[in-house]
Amino acid sequence: MKSIQRVVVLPAVLLLALAAPTAARQATTMTQADVQRLQDNIYLAERDIQQTRARDAARATQLTAELDDLREEVIYLKVKLRKERTLARSEWADVRDRIDDLRFRARGDAPPPSSSSSSSAGRPQPSSTSAASTTPPPAGSVEIPSGTELDARLQSPLNSGTAQVEDRFEATSLVDVNVSGRAVIPAGSVLRGVVTNVQPATRTNRTAKMTVSFDQVTVNGRAYPIRGTVTQAIQGEGIKGETGRIATGAGVGAVLGGLLGGFKGALIGVLVGGGGITAATEGKEVELPQGAVLRVRLDSPVQIQAAR
Repeated sequence: MKSIQRVVVLPAVLLLALAAPTAARQATTMTQADVQRLQDNIYLAERDIQQTRARDAARATQLTAELDDLREEVIYLKVKLRKERTLARSEWADVRDRIDDLRFRARGDAPPPSSSSSSSAGRPQPSSTSAASTTPPPAGSVEIPSGTELDARLQSPLNSGTAQVEDRFEATSLVDVNVSGRAVIPAGSVLRGVVTNVQPATRTNRTAKMTVSFDQVTVNGRAYPIRGTVTQAIQGEGIKGETGRIATGAGVGAVLGGLLGGFKGALIGVLVGGGGITAATEGKEVELPQGAVLRVRLDSPVQIQAAR
């Protein structure tokens, strides 16, 4: 009887040992929704290049060639994820960064900060001009690390039934973002947001979706490019009485009491996940009222010039 018990227990131990690394891989792998975000950005990059063509046809042609390379890489990642069921964040972030860099150059904006240092071995390579800038940070600047979270209050409403891709909107930071005891993003700083994808509710598609992100923050009159992903939507009145505790509490990225529905002020009627916002009620539009608070996660480090 004892030998039989050992035979039964041993496979269970082996299964647990095999399951552990699998769970770890699943926790770090990207999803099809993340790859869809890359495809959405490719579409937006095409629009940026079309606008550039009227000003500089030669430059637009060069950017189009780079975009074709990036489009192939997105297809490669999509196929890899489908076949291997795993995709490292570093691979995904590398392509995202280069698409963003191309979009900034097409619009003539300042280059975005680089958050990816991974190589692209085994994938088609774009021309060297598409690589993100690696210039050292300016003297006197303070770096806000990737993964930092801050809360920003919407200054105007957003609705998936009326919003259009590329619509811009503004939000103001709710509390100071501190690094080493210094307020590098003071409360009241303006964040610029953009609608990157929107699907209104229809008779055939009963689930409305809207993806918004933040690409700029203005601190002391100076604008800085950022990459900010929305991770939570909170009712404006749900944070009353909490800001004082947050300002003196855990510091950078302090949480207002819970995440993804755990906080009493979580916005009813919307779900947040994969960078997008979905209507929780079938047939309803995604509606973010003026005054709603969006929790924003910085997906790359940000260099902010320290106040003198």
